[in-house]
Amino acid sequence: MAKQRGRNFSKTPRTQDIGFSSTAETSDYNSSRSEQNEHVAGQPNTFFGVLDTQELEYFKQAESTLTVDTFETPEEKNQFITSVIEETKGKELKLATSQICSKLMERLILAGTNQQLKSIFQSFNGFFFNMACHKYSSHALETLLVRSAALVEKELLTPSFEDSIPIEGDDEVFAPMETLFLHMLNEITPSIRSMLNHRYASHVLRLLILILSSKTLPSSTMSNSALRSKKSKIARKMIDIKDNEDFNKTYKTPDSFKVQLREMLSSLYRILTGGVEIGSSHFKDISATDIVKVREMCIDPVASPVLQLIIQVEGIFDRDRSFWHLIFSSSEEKNSKEEALVEYLLSDPVGSHFLENVISFTRAKYTERLYKMYMKDRILKLSKRDLTGAFVVQALLKHLRSHDVKSILNDIVPELSVIVNSNMDFCTSVIEASIQQGDYMKETVVTQLLKKYYPEESEDKDILESCLLLSSSTLGNTRGDWPTAEERRRALFLEKLIDYDDRFLEVTIDSMLALPEQRLLQMCYHGVFSHVVEHVLQVKRVDKILRKRLLNIFCTDIVNLSCNAYGSHLVDKLWDFTAQLPMYKERIATSLTGESEKVKNSVYGRQAWKNWTLDKFIRKRFDWKRLVKDQLQELFPESQNSLPPARALKRKQEGGFERSDKKSRR
Repeated sequence: MAKQRGRNFSKTPRTQDIGFSSTAETSDYNSSRSEQNEHVAGQPNTFFGVLDTQELEYFKQAESTLTVDTFETPEEKNQFITSVIEETKGKELKLATSQICSKLMERLILAGTNQQLKSIFQSFNGFFFNMACHKYSSHALETLLVRSAALVEKELLTPSFEDSIPIEGDDEVFAPMETLFLHMLNEITPSIRSMLNHRYASHVLRLLILILSSKTLPSSTMSNSALRSKKSKIARKMIDIKDNEDFNKTYKTPDSFKVQLREMLSSLYRILTGGVEIGSSHFKDISATDIVKVREMCIDPVASPVLQLIIQVEGIFDRDRSFWHLIFSSSEEKNSKEEALVEYLLSDPVGSHFLENVISFTRAKYTERLYKMYMKDRILKLSKRDLTGAFVVQALLKHLRSHDVKSILNDIVPELSVIVNSNMDFCTSVIEASIQQGDYMKETVVTQLLKKYYPEESEDKDILESCLLLSSSTLGNTRGDWPTAEERRRALFLEKLIDYDDRFLEVTIDSMLALPEQRLLQMCYHGVFSHVVEHVLQVKRVDKILRKRLLNIFCTDIVNLSCNAYGSHLVDKLWDFTAQLPMYKERIATSLTGESEKVKNSVYGRQAWKNWTLDKFIRKRFDWKRLVKDQLQELFPESQNSLPPARALKRKQEGGFERSDKKSRR
């Protein structure tokens, strides 16, 4: 299994790989690198003084109080927040740039009213760029911008929004949030080039682009966020600041935001190209040195995500896609320097992530051009680059036309058993592409994967071991260190295989039945492997003999399973899995009702009791058996055709009995 990719991978670019060979060109390259470093080094002044000891103690105590959140009523909490905000007046910049008190500012921004939000916003006027470049205040600023975007939408959809009116007795009169936001953008725009590859300001710039283009503003703690780095997300969870309802949403924005987005990115384009206006020039009109500078940013760990986002949204205001053409040519003939750039992107962790994302959002014809010119003839080779090129091939499988996807599958599938050795995620993409193309080459895919995970010639074949690595997993551990992320990936992959073809379902059940009984029951109690066990309980795909063999094992510990957080879901699935096997259904119901006190004293057991309608089993056995018959008719309607005419007529006259759906507890 391939290790997770590193987005912050730092690597000294190989100049010859990007298309430089002469001394002069290399000199240009080095000078541009030093110029970028100067932008990062030239940070604005972010020291606004320090709090005295008494103030610091007060704000530390206030932050602790908000963290514990033991207020008896919402009104009490609001009063406390209001009093703290009053104390912060005139000290907002000091608090935001303080390692200790910046967390307090974030909590106040998240919990404050709309008027209080505007007050804090205005306190940053003239210093937004300074705040964006600071390690701690940049996070407070990002939280402020997300809440501001939500307020802009409220005022836009409801012009008479009541919180836009100053509160009684307040001397401050605030402009609409849209006006405040545009004022902030005018302040930041002259510094946009410095923000592009600044360690902290680049995150603020990415958020501004998302807001102005009406894209989803991601949660600050979610996986694969378009905004936060992995390190930042971990730190966010450690300090226990939870996002409010304004995060992870898309907001409607006024037309002025689209105009401002164009002006902001046009300003950046002019800086990058030495004064050329966006949309007014072709690729050939821009100097080679400027092109080199932009191409270097594609492999810069900080600037690359910003460029990806710009290319994603530039179609909103620029039909010519000028930023795309700063990096890639539009010529139908190969260009040696562009070819060297693409090769470098395909072999570099940061560069491959850039290429993977931009080909997902640009025009289909641009993606096809890069594929046919620089990747088509070596797809198999790229697929074996687990940490780089393989991710680009996965993106191609999702975004190319049908005939090109089939061409890629023709190259990859015959070697799939080798590729999957280190890259299960890539194999999942191949399976999804095969399904999208009408199960194209399905038989070969299945053959290759069975060859890898369940070889016929092997005497000890076991897909649970070859795919899930059970022997070295956390199965059976009593410590709280399970499940691992690796186990989740492997379990999801096996579930994908089971859904893809019945043969994987069969070999998985065979492997489960070959396990010692206690080992299989341990899987039922495991946070990840229990999902695999649930996934094979598909009544219409598993024959009666195999179902009976599995049920014989589950029934030995059915009460404990029903009282377990993971096992109870499996017990729920057994209601359908025992269709056509009434003896087993009654056996399970009898076991659960026989220890009713234990089952009902468990929160999970109560849910299993309810989903099996065991109250009817005890008090109205006839009605319970009626439910069993109705379930059989629902799952296997064709079996009713085999009943004798008199019984079939009686069944029809009895009518149906509807059972309420089980509530999901996941």
